[in-house]
Amino acid sequence: MATNLTDSDNTIQAGMENKFTDELIYQLALTQITGIGHGLAKTLVSYCGSAARVFKEKQDVLKKIPGIGEIIAGKINQGKTKALEVAEGELKFIEKNHIKPLFYTDKDYPSRLKLCNDGPAMIFVKGNCNFNGSKVLAFVGTRNATEYGKNITESLIQNLAVHDDLLIVSGLAYGIDIAAHKACLKNNIPTVGVVAHGLDLLYPSAHKSTADKMIENGAVISDFISGTKPDRENFPSRNRIVAGMCDAVIVVESAAKGGALITAEIANSYNRDVFAVPGNVNHEYSKGCNAFIRDNKANLIQSVADIEYFLGWDIKKGTTDKKPLQATLFVELNADEQKLVDYLRQNSRSDIDSICMYAGLQIAKIPNLLLTLELKGIIKAFPGKVYDLT
Repeated sequence: MATNLTDSDNTIQAGMENKFTDELIYQLALTQITGIGHGLAKTLVSYCGSAARVFKEKQDVLKKIPGIGEIIAGKINQGKTKALEVAEGELKFIEKNHIKPLFYTDKDYPSRLKLCNDGPAMIFVKGNCNFNGSKVLAFVGTRNATEYGKNITESLIQNLAVHDDLLIVSGLAYGIDIAAHKACLKNNIPTVGVVAHGLDLLYPSAHKSTADKMIENGAVISDFISGTKPDRENFPSRNRIVAGMCDAVIVVESAAKGGALITAEIANSYNRDVFAVPGNVNHEYSKGCNAFIRDNKANLIQSVADIEYFLGWDIKKGTTDKKPLQATLFVELNADEQKLVDYLRQNSRSDIDSICMYAGLQIAKIPNLLLTLELKGIIKAFPGKVYDLT
């Protein structure tokens, strides 16, 4: 069963304020046009400069954008009025229920998810947490978790609590997912539940009280607008978000087939680390983990020490063992270069759209600045026009 999620507004932190703009209406409307998925939405914004410009551009111009063509351009022209009506209704919903919409160009959007070509253009957030900390892990597993699986999950999370700036993501489902969320609440670790429906309800309804507590120290998020039901076809999108917004996926228990393994496969395709807890070779819900380890699709872990080792985390200090930026000590930077470096220091793994919108620099200068800083060894370019300090 599903239950209403919007009657717990008092759990939202008092300081959380959403500032909505006209651009948001167009962002909301863009993925509501038939035939425009998240990928095409991002392509359109990239070429047009903003969501609003997509709606105001002529059809003859839109059809020349790679991946669009005459048919899709026609759908945009024919469907934009209805899409804007849907967006206006959704805006009223998110304002009323203190939901924070994050477009992929927003600085608070999960930076790791930006690196995924099929990541959502827009997500909806109920709660308030930092998606872009230094350590983000996902816990996934069977809905039919054994006591062994739940105990392992709780033990791993309890021992992970020594690490600062940690966020744990899961899918709010039965079994390993809810065990992970509850263990986070018990150990005061921020946790995010990704759901496969609109934020006007919660599925399964039995987890509503846990979700309400998560909103106080974490969030419940979705890429679906209100009114969307938890239909089977929505869960792959949920799995992609879980895999995409983390550094590593930890599979605790899984049968030979199941959603947890799908999430792990997606994580592998995103070049994320995948870890699996081994289990009894005769047990149904150990077959998936054991097979992943056998096929070199996951690293075997038995304790938090294994996770720390594979991810290079500093065990004593609870921090990531990452060398500080040294390049700026030896390379002279002009004012614009320094401004861009300062921006990336505060906003790691930013895509070029975010840099153009928030770095406070003339857009025409940014490509040359990025190239110059890359040649100087100060920044590094990633797929999808994403940049970070070296």
